[in-house]
Amino acid sequence: MDMLIGKGCEEVLQLGCNLPLSPEQPFGPWVVSICPAYCDTTRAMCFCGQGTKYPNRPVAEACGFKIIPPSEPGGPKLTDWTKADFENIFTTNGSLPGWCNVDPQDAYSAKVKFKDECDCKYDGLWGQFCEIPSVCSCLNQCSGNGHCRGGFCQCNSGYYGIDCSIPSATSPIQEWPAWLRPSKVDIPDITNSAGGFMNMKAVVKKRRPLIYVYDLPPEFNSHLLEGRHFKFQCVNRIYTENNRTFWTDQLYGAQTALYESILASPHRTLNGEEADFFYVPVLDSCIITRADDAPHLSMRTQEHMGLRSFFTLNFYKKVYDHIVEQHPYWNRSSGRDHIWFFSWDEGACYAPKEIWNSTMLVHWGNTNTKHKHSTTAYWADIWDQIPLDKRGDHPCFDPEKDIVLPAWKRPDPGAIWLKLWARPRKERTTLFYFNGNLGPAYENGRPEETYSMGIRQRLAKEFGSTPNKKGELGKQHTPNVTVTPLRSSRYYEEIASSLFCGVLPGDGWSGRMEDSILQGCIPVIIQVQKAFLVSALSSTEDGIFLPYENVLNYKSFAVRIQEDDIPNLVKILRAINETEIEFMLANVRGIWQRFLYRDSILLEAERQKKVFSKEDDWSVELSKLGKEDDVFSTFIQVLHYKLHNDSWRRHFSRQKKDSGLPKACFRTN
Repeated sequence: MDMLIGKGCEEVLQLGCNLPLSPEQPFGPWVVSICPAYCDTTRAMCFCGQGTKYPNRPVAEACGFKIIPPSEPGGPKLTDWTKADFENIFTTNGSLPGWCNVDPQDAYSAKVKFKDECDCKYDGLWGQFCEIPSVCSCLNQCSGNGHCRGGFCQCNSGYYGIDCSIPSATSPIQEWPAWLRPSKVDIPDITNSAGGFMNMKAVVKKRRPLIYVYDLPPEFNSHLLEGRHFKFQCVNRIYTENNRTFWTDQLYGAQTALYESILASPHRTLNGEEADFFYVPVLDSCIITRADDAPHLSMRTQEHMGLRSFFTLNFYKKVYDHIVEQHPYWNRSSGRDHIWFFSWDEGACYAPKEIWNSTMLVHWGNTNTKHKHSTTAYWADIWDQIPLDKRGDHPCFDPEKDIVLPAWKRPDPGAIWLKLWARPRKERTTLFYFNGNLGPAYENGRPEETYSMGIRQRLAKEFGSTPNKKGELGKQHTPNVTVTPLRSSRYYEEIASSLFCGVLPGDGWSGRMEDSILQGCIPVIIQVQKAFLVSALSSTEDGIFLPYENVLNYKSFAVRIQEDDIPNLVKILRAINETEIEFMLANVRGIWQRFLYRDSILLEAERQKKVFSKEDDWSVELSKLGKEDDVFSTFIQVLHYKLHNDSWRRHFSRQKKDSGLPKACFRTN
């Protein structure tokens, strides 16, 4: 099925593989989709094509181009993107490393060679020669009512929506999905109705808040999923060759997880007139991994100055233009009841000015009270250079209206089975633990001095427990303090054996907060130069808000240290008495599931139970957990609070909505 666009889906979308050609670059400049073979223009992906033994075998990236041997022993191999490797990918000569004609059985038995640079990056293919088909990743796996095509749901007759979850109007209520089934349905007497069921008006009552999810054109979500060039990008799961769920470590997978939960939630409504909030599902997590590798996205034009942050701003602006032109809901509140998800490292810094009234979901709440400029070390994400007439003059985060959500972390059945979050104080023998990139002083470290605003580098200089390039440890290295760039296979176990764990920025947010909480370690937050007081209603303090920090009392389960106090880190932590430590550990145990996307994971568990008789370990262990509030239920609770306490709603509409709450729950001033 081709990608279709236009109001009536009458136009086939053409996604070329190569950028414009030139004599110096006969295949165009390098992009992930660069192709010397057959280009599938429905996805901008490269395949062997007709005339080969395996026409549907991918020819991804370096596979199709000449490889330049290392210039010195142990040096890297390079790819010459100007010279196609027709001989090695199309050859039928068994003595050469062919690819498009290599029989898998012969290659596995070492009878013939093949090109090492060729692999199976595309979704839905496994095996060393891409010979094993598997299920692709789609939102809610098309709810069992359609076929997943690598990110795009082709719905069965009678179902529609991005995840095929919406039944036709003629479907009996018994066939409605769980999210659509109301808490209460009032059906009038149709005995005397001439039209029978066709003219019947049933009143459906559901629990608030009610969320309307825009059904956007596929270019803003499903096409981005379908066109991703590496199966692990921007999704929280893929499927193995046996169609078993494989959870990814993709930090940006939170966007998919939340989207699925909203689509399947009883808080979802199809009636925009009764909605309390409007969710705008733009998958910018896919743009992160696609903006500079897909010719049809045209990021390399002068308009975007080569900045994917600027490109994404314009992407969101297109969505804004669409919903304002095609839907009636924006203008009634100037977008204040709309919700947008910005999953990028610095959050919503580059949100177009037109949507800033809305609620922004981010992973890093930079109020810009200290840093009034971009803090990322990655040049393509810098937003300072975006013209003010596009971005406007707004901070990256406003704690009065925006929400910081936890990043995605895959479910680890071993960690859950061992209850690492509940490990007692006596078994936490490491005083302080931090594992992550420590900058240019270390092998494979980020080369920019500005990475992490220099905070990780400063921590390593004092307490580094792994030698840097010069063979030096930290000036105050001590045995029960671990600060290392080397990721261990026992990473979660090491966190669970630690009392305090560092939460430091990367190019903005990192996943260390979630790692700490999910393994029961007390977070030590070092994010800004000057410590600030946590306030749920003020954005004037100097600081950066972490997940739910404008909701939760971080002082009850975390420690915040000024950057200038890093040399005194050990002294500060040792001064915390045991009573305080036990108090914070208990509070971490009490909130840990608020940092887990359990709802999305269990939705997947239910889908897999219908396919396989034997549950996977992650499904078994997650199903055993208590029903404490997770990321999604906390999100709903925050929206519930906002529904009744956002000041703008007092003047928004005279229309009264039945919340089901007693009057005592409402603010009166």
